[in-house]
Amino acid sequence: MAAKIEDYALIGDMETAALVDREGSIDWLCWPDFSSAACFAALLGMEENGRWKIAPAEGAFTSKRQYRDHTLILETTFEQDGGAIRLIDFMPPRGSHSDVVRVVEGIRGTVPVRMELVLRFDYGHTVPWVTGVPDGIRAVAGPNLTVLHASAPVHGENLKTVAEFTVRKGQRVWFTLTYGASHEPDPKPIDAIRALRIATRIWRRWSGRLKYKGKYRQAVERSLITLKALTFRPSGGIVAAPTTSLPESLGGSRNWDYRFCWLRDTTFTLLALMNAGYYDEAQAWQDWLLRALAGSPDQVQIMYGLNGDQRLIEWEVDWLAGYEGSRPVRVGNAASKQMQIDIYGEMLDSFFHARHGMNRPMQDDFQVLALLLEHLATIWQKPDHGIWETRGPAQHFTYSKMMAWVAFDRAVLLARHLKFKAPITKWKEIRDAIHKEICKKAFDKRKKCFVQAYGSKQLDAALLLMPMVGFLPGSDRRVKATVQAIERELMSKGLVMRYDTRKVRDGLPPGEGVFLACSFWMVSSLKAVGRAREAEALFEKLLRLRNDLGLLSEEYDVNRKRLVGNFPQAFSHIALVNAAFYLEDAFRVRKRAHRNLHQRALPLPERGGK
Repeated sequence: MAAKIEDYALIGDMETAALVDREGSIDWLCWPDFSSAACFAALLGMEENGRWKIAPAEGAFTSKRQYRDHTLILETTFEQDGGAIRLIDFMPPRGSHSDVVRVVEGIRGTVPVRMELVLRFDYGHTVPWVTGVPDGIRAVAGPNLTVLHASAPVHGENLKTVAEFTVRKGQRVWFTLTYGASHEPDPKPIDAIRALRIATRIWRRWSGRLKYKGKYRQAVERSLITLKALTFRPSGGIVAAPTTSLPESLGGSRNWDYRFCWLRDTTFTLLALMNAGYYDEAQAWQDWLLRALAGSPDQVQIMYGLNGDQRLIEWEVDWLAGYEGSRPVRVGNAASKQMQIDIYGEMLDSFFHARHGMNRPMQDDFQVLALLLEHLATIWQKPDHGIWETRGPAQHFTYSKMMAWVAFDRAVLLARHLKFKAPITKWKEIRDAIHKEICKKAFDKRKKCFVQAYGSKQLDAALLLMPMVGFLPGSDRRVKATVQAIERELMSKGLVMRYDTRKVRDGLPPGEGVFLACSFWMVSSLKAVGRAREAEALFEKLLRLRNDLGLLSEEYDVNRKRLVGNFPQAFSHIALVNAAFYLEDAFRVRKRAHRNLHQRALPLPERGGK
């Protein structure tokens, strides 16, 4: 059985990633990139679906783990009566191929160790043809090739590759597993120890660029390292999570494939990167966005593949049992074809901040954005499926309309600031019409707060973003009342649900954990409405939900006290970083943008409307 979600660690090379449990087992690895068929899939079934374990071979042991300071290099220490060893797991920044490196170091005494490698491709379905090489094995399955090199002898055993060896104090035994294409020459072996030195230096150099010096620096740094690991270096895209079908409710069917890039992450990601000082990554993310947007405005999708791929066909892997029996296991995501109006606001807002945070040239970009706005002008009054990608009927979601307002608001500000020729009068009229409509149709007079959709009585945690996007200020009584209503109706044991799945028709059975990004939004909202102490207390509570390595999944099960959902989740870590900056009034990029606009006597987004 797979470990608990929080028992996993992440390693990666900015092109793919693997999950390692506390007992030295790699249970999930997608090669050659995040979204390809899994090489190890024990996470979603039995260990026979593929895993790679290195641990003491005899007797009881205890383990503790940590990341090497300022890196994504995992160190797991196994202690037992006869001695202690350290297992070092990492993926060196990729050259022509992707490698997983595992080094066993002797710390104390003598420890017998066993290595078991179960290679299965295509989500555990395909057993490869394995042959020997002088210092390991070569495994082929259709287009896939992996080569294992080892400093200890290996042999076959019941469709596994195993090694049994003894490690003494000061001794090192290493293994490297490299992926290649079966029709090409075998990838050349790498020097495991040299690769460790290089990877340590590269990660520490990158972490050293962090500009944030506040009290939550350690948490911010770990979240940013995680975000960097989820970056697909060739394209600049950032994957939402490296996993698929980790359930939002254990045993349930809300199991989605998150190995794609979501457009709505653009603003949140951009602010996190720019405020932390990572402008190269922010630039690459913007470039990815522009490439993804190329084409007809009416064909813009809510999510894309790592390279901007549009066809993300959803299908079910019926031979996998799923994580703790949570089925179906899904590959691809049918929500990619939904209409979600909010993405236009997030895109325009990201370019607004990119212009002022990176001083990004906007002439060519603005032409693309103007076409998107022309399309948005024809669809903003239509119902959609909203930020949460509901699979029920389309509705007039308040958050979607609010982000349509953001799109036109930022377009007006950019056009004025940059002195571009644009239909500013038309955009202002639409912006003001949207604002007026939301305040009339999305505000429930009996509940005295904004609700999830026009005519609905339900609440939505996405409305916590109202003051952050400038729709209304935190001092507005309607915003304060909405925050209080969400506290009453959507908070479970002090954490925030997206919405109440028992009451909202979303096309799926009810039940899921609290949504961690929403809880971080509550931190920012509490600060915005003047409740700074409560905001900081909630933030520190959320930090305690991270696993021992500082990683977060998508959601948290407050009853079982377990992380649930895909892991690690970029959105959760992005929300953590932005909340940390917001708590300490450290949103330099946002402040700079507003200051520059103010100097030109333009209305600021924070002022909102009435």
